Amino acid sequence: MRKWTMEELNRLSPTAFKAAPKTNIVLVLENIRSRNNVGAIFRTADAFRIAEMVLCGITPIPPHKDIHKTALGATESVAWRQESSAAEVVAKLRESGADCYAIEQVKGAEFLDQTTATPDQTLVLVIGNEVQGVSQEVIDACGAAIEIPQLGTKHSLNVAISAGIVLWHFFTKLRPTAH
Repeated sequence: MRKWTMEELNRLSPTAFKAAPKTNIVLVLENIRSRNNVGAIFRTADAFRIAEMVLCGITPIPPHKDIHKTALGATESVAWRQESSAAEVVAKLRESGADCYAIEQVKGAEFLDQTTATPDQTLVLVIGNEVQGVSQEVIDACGAAIEIPQLGTKHSLNVAISAGIVLWHFFTKLRPTAH
């Protein structure tokens, strides 16, 4: 066994990435504070080839050196847009037929490992602020929530880690063709 060479990894150029089939996921970031977290989430979104990121409220937007430091160029490949209200974004996407989920610890949430998805679904996943989480207004707009089961003493994860866990879970169910 040996590591792949850079050539063998067969990475897509940003142009080829934009034309490639996407995982049918829209990731909404609500009031994320850390530019490093935003950059890390961009990089994860690139890895799983998600359809779009929507940066809402006070979430920092590219270009910024701290975002680029952790994104490693993913801000150039992943489609993204800025909106003022995550609740309005979710409401519009839900009206268009998307299944919307707040990634949050709330009464009645479904555990991530018990969720299913099919490739014909459009999933909207909302990740909230590092301190306050997803706002109640956005939870209400989503109409459903997913919780990452945890057994430790902290009962919380870094938002970039949470995004990675949830995106991986749904990527395994909605994965587009390799290239």
